[in-house]
Formats: sequence, structure tokens, C-alpha cells
Amino acid sequence: QVRLVESGGGLVQPGGSLRLSCTASGSDGSISAMGWYRRVPGDQRDFLARITSGGSTFYADSVKGRATISNNGNKNTVYLQMNSLKPEDTAVYYCNAFSNGFNSWGQGTQVTVSS
Repeated sequence: QVRLVESGGGLVQPGGSLRLSCTASGSDGSISAMGWYRRVPGDQRDFLARITSGGSTFYADSVKGRATISNNGNKNTVYLQMNSLKPEDTAVYYCNAFSNGFNSWGQGTQVTVSS
């Protein structure tokens, strides 16, 4: 099973930027895609961005133009750069990996956008 560890969350002022990181272990190179989701308390987990092993990227309309997803050369670490942050971006952000037909999730990292 793939284990995912996120980092990079915290308190950011409106208009600011942050970069989230997620490192996968235990995949044996079988990850076909990694992505980011977020959840506001009491709401569902929403898709934000995905990058495939081939480098194709996909974004939700809510973050398109403000977010960039990328990975490292080994494709076991995925990053989410978010700019022009708004208070409504406040949520717990989760990393996701799809490997051998299964989804794995990180523990989540809190992002709070507030002045």
C-alpha cells in the first residue's frame, strides 16, 4: 500500500502563496497519477488538481490559473503551488495517489487563509 505524507500547510494571508508537498513511499514505481483534494468541515472532499505519470495535468475550475501541480524527477513527490489565496481556500488539503487500481490518501494538512 502506498503511504503518503503531506507538508507545507499553515496560515497564509489573503493574496499570499504556499506550496504543498506530498511524498509517496511503498509504491514500487506503480503510481499512475497523484493529485490534491481539499475538504471544508461538514462538506465533501473536492478535487483540485492531478498529474499523471506521463506528466498530463488537470485542474478544477476553482483553482485553475491559481494552482500549479508538479512532481519531482522520480515522480514520488508531488507539489501544489497555490497563488492569490482567498479565505475560501481555507480547508484541509489531502494528497492522493492512484496505484494498481487503488486510491491512497495522506493524513491531510490544514491551510488557513486569514489576515
